[in-house]
Amino acid sequence: MQHPLASAPTSLQYWLRADGSLTALLEAKAGQALRVQRIFEGYRPLTLAQKKQLGYRGYQLGRPMLGWVREVLLYGNDEQPWVLAHSIFPAPSLQGDAKRLKQLQNMPIGYVLFKRQASLPSQRSIQRMVDGWQRQTLYHWQGRPLLIGETFLDGFL
Repeated sequence: MQHPLASAPTSLQYWLRADGSLTALLEAKAGQALRVQRIFEGYRPLTLAQKKQLGYRGYQLGRPMLGWVREVLLYGNDEQPWVLAHSIFPAPSLQGDAKRLKQLQNMPIGYVLFKRQASLPSQRSIQRMVDGWQRQTLYHWQGRPLLIGETFLDGFL
């Protein structure tokens, strides 16, 4: 079976597999800070699939769990959005310094996640979505799981 990345446009393959802060890479491409437009930010119940993606197992899968969900559009240096980002922070992960993740407002998440280190332990999958190519990454930040999906939109290409 062919890996999904192999069928992605050549111009997008670097971006789909790049490690470290996507925020920093996009800002370098844009030559300016990213503009963030929030679509949704708040608590939502996690689905069974999301709990599995976040690494929960056994009895935890059957128990209701809330996650802080943040959906944003990221704009580079033009009027078309480049990326649709969907972040999920399980409520149990929002302790200590991680509480800041609920207060990002219009700040890119990369400013917080990669402030002290250039890369984080992660697992990534790549898939074709209706809106574009998506990389979905399970990060372990300060020992806590968080799931970030980044869909590259037509405006990016």
